[in-house]
Amino acid sequence: MSRPSARRLASRPVLLLAFAFAVMADPVSSVAYAVEAALRALNGDLALLLPTMSLVVAIIALVIVNYRQLVARYPNGGGASAAVGDAFGDGWSFVPVGALVVDFVLTIAISASAGASAVIAFVPALAPFRLPLALALVLVVGALTWFGHLGRLFFAVLTIAFIVVAVVVLLCGLWAEPHPTGTITSNAGHSAPLAVILAFPVAMALATGVEAPSSAIAQLGQLDDDGRRRFGRITLVLTLIVVGTITVGIAAEATRLRIGIPPAESTQIAELARVAAPAPLFAGFQLVTALLLLSAASSSFQAGPGLLKALAADRSRGGDTVGILPAALGRTNRHHTPYWGVVVFIVFAGVVTAVAGGNDQELVLFYAVAVFLSFLAGLLAMSRFSWRERRIGSLALNLVGAAVVAFTLAANLSRGTPIVSLMFALVTAGALFALWVRNGRPPGIRNAAAESEEEA
Repeated sequence: MSRPSARRLASRPVLLLAFAFAVMADPVSSVAYAVEAALRALNGDLALLLPTMSLVVAIIALVIVNYRQLVARYPNGGGASAAVGDAFGDGWSFVPVGALVVDFVLTIAISASAGASAVIAFVPALAPFRLPLALALVLVVGALTWFGHLGRLFFAVLTIAFIVVAVVVLLCGLWAEPHPTGTITSNAGHSAPLAVILAFPVAMALATGVEAPSSAIAQLGQLDDDGRRRFGRITLVLTLIVVGTITVGIAAEATRLRIGIPPAESTQIAELARVAAPAPLFAGFQLVTALLLLSAASSSFQAGPGLLKALAADRSRGGDTVGILPAALGRTNRHHTPYWGVVVFIVFAGVVTAVAGGNDQELVLFYAVAVFLSFLAGLLAMSRFSWRERRIGSLALNLVGAAVVAFTLAANLSRGTPIVSLMFALVTAGALFALWVRNGRPPGIRNAAAESEEEA
């Protein structure tokens, strides 16, 4: 074996770790607010928290099993938009694309707001300045993105740091004495099964980012198709293991230590860490939590403008004309950042953050809607492929996944206000579709998500 080939093989584990842990920053960071959101939906009934979060993890597992099929079919990336375009025609690709745009805006807003909450939980005196702090974080993260994209390795390090510190906190909590904190009830307002069914959709914010490997594998140009498939599938499994373990661990330990709905100036995981760990470890936990949340926001500040740039580009990967958005959104500075796209996402994320008052628990109700619309579109596309190819086992899996995702989406929409997320996703999709038609329905639009990742 030649020395360069040996070096390439030796570097693959490092590349896999950098890719996998960078991509999972979004779902891992979601534990900072998703478990608390479930407890709030349960009216503080700690006895039902672990069953609720276990159901959430089970549904994420079902989605991931289906998305492993999608990764296998599209080793060059593209995710749901590529699948929907192939299954139903290019025009339908705008449904998942519109959902992605809204998801990126909400990810930035909720991550900055949750980052502000992590800081306030450590320094409660900052509570009156929650909104200015959250808006400042949106602006700072967006401004840093302006000066160049941070590498996968940096995001991976932040994700691993959070995982390590979170595990240490959970281990410390095994020897901690229960310390009732916050609001705890024994009445969720409904029978236990119904309460869990009504509460789990709120916590499905944990599922955001699950679709990321299916598009992000387009970044792995140094690998062949089989290599990208392998990396994508391994990343999905690692995401399930990491997110599932930390989520169930936090829910179980919060139940044992009696950590209820926290006061306004704190968060549930902050109160858990405060009770479970010594002061220096608590400080470290708050620091890595805030940094991971901001890295999730930064990731969307890269992906969102990148997607707009791909939609404004003149040529697709296959040589087809794609450009439907104003050319300005495709312009980059010397750091290769599509700066007008960054401005667009700063403005929209800032508006969303301001409307929510910088409160992540207000935003979490809206968060899972857009991404579940994308999940549903992708799973319906996979169902059509399985039907065409007479793969009955895969078809059953796709249809079960689509049914569960549709139920979760409907349950979230039944709360009323989350319909705003669906409306904006569909309006965005409709506007992009109209621009596409006006520009002569250029082919190749289904590959826009993959192209945005290739340039990341």
